[in-house]
Amino acid sequence: MATITATTARQTLPAQLDRVEAGEEISITRHGHIVAVLVSPTSLRERRAPDALRHADQLAQRLEQARTDPIRPAALTTERAEDLVEAVRTDRHSR
Repeated sequence: MATITATTARQTLPAQLDRVEAGEEISITRHGHIVAVLVSPTSLRERRAPDALRHADQLAQRLEQARTDPIRPAALTTERAEDLVEAVRTDRHSR
């Protein structure tokens, strides 16, 4: 990977873009530290594709598990819900 300074990148941007288009990757430094990398969109997609596929596989596994796992019964019974609603109503009326 080629490395250029930010000043050089600013002065020669069209040439640097031609290099990236030809398949090269270029690091841009400022005060000796890499602050950016010029890379083609195709290369970027190729790098991100494995992660995207892994996440898609994980989602598919979770969906399949959700389809096969039994639905848990409600933690709140109808009677308990009615009791809670009545308690709220009683509390409101007492104010």
